[in-house]
Amino acid sequence: MIKLNNLSKVYRTAYMETTALHDININIAKGEFVAVMGPSGCGKSTLLNVVGMIDSPSSGEYFFDGTEVGHRSENDLVELRKQNIGFIFQNFNLIDDLSVAENVDLPLLYLGIAKKERQARVQEALELVGLEARSRHKPQELSGGQQQRVAVARSVVSQPKLILADEPTGNLDTKNGDEVMAMLDRLKEKGVTILMVTHSPEHGERADRIIQMLDGEVVNGDNATNLSVVADNGSSEQQEIHA
Repeated sequence: MIKLNNLSKVYRTAYMETTALHDININIAKGEFVAVMGPSGCGKSTLLNVVGMIDSPSSGEYFFDGTEVGHRSENDLVELRKQNIGFIFQNFNLIDDLSVAENVDLPLLYLGIAKKERQARVQEALELVGLEARSRHKPQELSGGQQQRVAVARSVVSQPKLILADEPTGNLDTKNGDEVMAMLDRLKEKGVTILMVTHSPEHGERADRIIQMLDGEVVNGDNATNLSVVADNGSSEQQEIHA
């Protein structure tokens, strides 16, 4: 489903060039659950943003479901993102003025789906995370764990092919974190592809495999010797640009 060929991402200012991703080669199969681990600043979130079509690569190729998308227009990327990718963020990113059901309904509104179908999908998504009884509540009336479960429901309501989870348990206690991981396990069982960034070794072990990153290098041997490899030079490669 995901194939990155010699993909790099470079950020430039007037005085500095920072290589966030360097010559990445990675394959992720349909239905696979992959965790990305490594210290802060090594490029994990940049990788997630590129895969999620929020950011574009500076060079190289990105194939999504067999189609090269790395250099498509922003309008094309918006449509591809809406139709194929769900996001789970560490900070939930819920809208306080909307109810739980309305927050979950947002991706369907953007897709232009009819109201009756939207209502059925929202109900199904809330049942998946066990919050159907809280559909009329506002986010601030929920616990942190419940808010993250709403975020999971929102990420799956459009029936995406790919879920991108950026530290989905980072703000949760152990019990709520384990519940979110159990939900990801259930999504994998349904055939959803999952790419998760995490600092938790325990949660990383729940994935099918781990891409381990350190100072721009892949340090786990299995991933460092085949196409299932990420090479990331994180924040360690900076070059001064001389005028």
